[in-house]
Amino acid sequence: MTYVVTENCIRCKYTDCVEVCPVDCFHEGPNFLTIDPEECIDCSLCEPECPAEAIFAEDDLPEDQVHFLELNRELAENWPVITEQKDPPADAEDWDGKPDKLQYLEK
Repeated sequence: MTYVVTENCIRCKYTDCVEVCPVDCFHEGPNFLTIDPEECIDCSLCEPECPAEAIFAEDDLPEDQVHFLELNRELAENWPVITEQKDPPADAEDWDGKPDKLQYLEK
């Protein structure tokens, strides 16, 4: 099993989660983070660290977020690993909780 970053991370991109990951499985894109499912060891440390509550265990993915499992896999192949926390975007709080953000994902 793996953990999955879901839609609410888009344009929020808080990086609190990457600091606690023992295997450096997070990858960073322009406005979204992903978890490499091949590297994730299912430790669950990242989930409670996400201020946007955008990380779920694969088995607990909400039905409307299941497609993010494959999206995390696909994007992690091309994006660089991130291992240190960074400041969130200036407007992250404005985007937290907004619906239908997939259209804003920058690949």
